[in-house]
Amino acid sequence: MASNGKSDGASTSSPVSENYKDIDMQMDGALSYIQNAGNDASPVDEKLVVRKIDWRIIPIMFACYTMQFLDKVLINYAAVMGLPKDLKLVGNQFTWAATAFSIAYLIAEIPTGYILQKVPVGRYLAVNVILWGIATGCTAAAKDFNGLLIARIFLGIFEAAIAPCLTIITGMWYTKSEQPPRFGFWYCGLGLGQIVGGVISFGFQQVKGESIAGWKIMFIALGLITVAIGVWTFFYLPDTPMGAGFLDKNETVFVLERIGENQTGVQGKKFITSQAVELALDPQIYFMIMITVLCSVSSGVITTYSATIIKNFGYSGPNSALLNTPSGIVSIVVSILSSIAVGRSSNRWLWIAGLAVPGAMGGALMSFLPASNKAGLLAGIYLVNSIVPVLLLVFNWLSSNIAGHTKRSIATSLVAGAFSIGSIIGPQTFQARDAPNYYPAKIAVLATQAGAALFAVFLRLYYGWQNSLKEKRSQELSEHQDDHVSDDFKWGNCKIPPPL
Repeated sequence: MASNGKSDGASTSSPVSENYKDIDMQMDGALSYIQNAGNDASPVDEKLVVRKIDWRIIPIMFACYTMQFLDKVLINYAAVMGLPKDLKLVGNQFTWAATAFSIAYLIAEIPTGYILQKVPVGRYLAVNVILWGIATGCTAAAKDFNGLLIARIFLGIFEAAIAPCLTIITGMWYTKSEQPPRFGFWYCGLGLGQIVGGVISFGFQQVKGESIAGWKIMFIALGLITVAIGVWTFFYLPDTPMGAGFLDKNETVFVLERIGENQTGVQGKKFITSQAVELALDPQIYFMIMITVLCSVSSGVITTYSATIIKNFGYSGPNSALLNTPSGIVSIVVSILSSIAVGRSSNRWLWIAGLAVPGAMGGALMSFLPASNKAGLLAGIYLVNSIVPVLLLVFNWLSSNIAGHTKRSIATSLVAGAFSIGSIIGPQTFQARDAPNYYPAKIAVLATQAGAALFAVFLRLYYGWQNSLKEKRSQELSEHQDDHVSDDFKWGNCKIPPPL
């Protein structure tokens, strides 16, 4: 494990990590570039270079993540726009359509870690953005449950690339201290997606044309926008710093040297089995997976059914869409605050546990308040969105504490897959027989948030234990070395006078 040097990361590197670090450096394209560049680099203004990277990389990642979330949750808004009626959905078919996305997402994550070892990450991201944009637009062509199911399956397959790609891209451009706020910024695309989705849904619900339903126009329009962003990504997002045309050679070398301090590698196209084995034996990844699964149960509930829940409070379809927009504001605020705070103190475990508390409170409000208390029920919906940054914090935790390109690629895919598992469970807590209050689903939000907080504390305790073991080993090694110093070199028997 690589160290982040702060309070919630293990400060040790396992023996296996030390063994493969040299292999990574030998094959890493960054090292080759630096060696070939020579030693005639002129001084570089670090702030200027970081600013150039920010303006080139962050807007693209932000746009991709915004559209990823927006395209995924359009079904949430379409549910109050007449989609179930138009497609003649019955029973739990809508729930299964939502779940199909997450199942496809999970299955597609299995080869993603391997694929990202073989292909340029920027191009891979761009192609998948274009393809999921096409899948979004094709949802409008669905005429029944089967058509909707197919569209959601393809959407899940192509969107599976987003989290691993953005995590790897952030790690290859920024130092560990710079990563948390950058993670936070592109992750705010989720909150913007919630806000824009509500406004767009409200607008398209005003479309009264008989030739094509408003929800179909919405899918077509958003699909075209996504395709355009994918094309932009393909041509403007560099795959690595070595291929960044907006940086000169000296700036590129400077970027690679400062990123080298992360000890996580920039580019490695060889799949290293020893890293995969080490990850399988690394307890921290299992803690991260459990945190992600538990938090994403609530995410699955909210992203699929929030508009429906609000409508069941007694609001109209258009008003339900608008009343869902404050959820996006909550998501943005907590994402920014947590990413800035973590960048300064690195108390990820504390923030994850802390964010789970209002999330659990939101679940409690939705579960136990009477239907007449609309304000309290809406507050519950909004509070649940406080758990949105947890996935962001886990990805940042992973990026800071797991070294080796192969190991990190697989780990990001595993965490993204864990998010899919929670997203599969979440919608399934909504059963037709529980309408209109859906109490089991709301109680699930309460229980899973409490569980996520506990696992965050467990992971922090594990890191503390690992760090104490390392300190003990270092102390024993130092004492062992002192015991084996030859008597001839002790000042008492030394033939050479000690220094004055």
